Amino acid sequence: MNARAGEMPFLDHLEELRWRLIWSLLAVVVCAVAGFFLVTRLDVLGLLVAPIKPFLHGSKLKYLSPTEPFFITLKLAISVGLVLASPIVIYQIWAFLSPALLPSEKRYIVPALYLGLVLFALGVAMSYEVVLPMTLSFTMGFQTESLEQNIVIGEYLSFVTRLLLAFGGVFELPVVILILSALGLVTPEFLATKRRHAIVIITVLASVLTPGDVITLTLMMMVPLILLYEFSIFLARLVTRRRRAAAAAQA
Repeated sequence: MNARAGEMPFLDHLEELRWRLIWSLLAVVVCAVAGFFLVTRLDVLGLLVAPIKPFLHGSKLKYLSPTEPFFITLKLAISVGLVLASPIVIYQIWAFLSPALLPSEKRYIVPALYLGLVLFALGVAMSYEVVLPMTLSFTMGFQTESLEQNIVIGEYLSFVTRLLLAFGGVFELPVVILILSALGLVTPEFLATKRRHAIVIITVLASVLTPGDVITLTLMMMVPLILLYEFSIFLARLVTRRRRAAAAAQA
């Protein structure tokens, strides 16, 4: 009887996890169906192709298989569905994990989630509006006298998707630091002392994610990341100061 009483909470926990996974998967499927109509009606593919159009000289991107246009549309629909379903999925994750967090931790993590959505959108917008055109101009400026471009849609979309997601992901740095600070895993003193190491890592990361010239590398990736790191230190100081003040008040 005692063993069963000890097992039931764990089994209930697994049951809750199962249902939240089901609801998340259902949200992705429904949003993917909605994404299919959005892709076909709003010309999402045309929006992604727009940055490379000036370099095509009036031609269009190529495809190599009769089924590729359909599967390209399907992949875009799933991608749009993931974006549309992300708030629901994030809510399900939060609802599952929040009972294990303290009220003081929830007070910082909830705003961090909203901040993460804003920063991700800013990173994607910056990549699309600035970095992607400059990268295309740089990479497609080599051997133009000897080579003729024959760009296929699949390879181009993979390149654009990686670049957009990379910038959106690295712009989440303040959110990660804020959550870690709220959980007491990092301190602003630690972040400040590791500033030089962070700059080295940022330089390497920028050189990998931005295949452009020195100006693109410096201005388009390194500077925003360094500013985001400093902003992360600022957020960590605010969170740590309030945590220490609350601990002192309780003591």
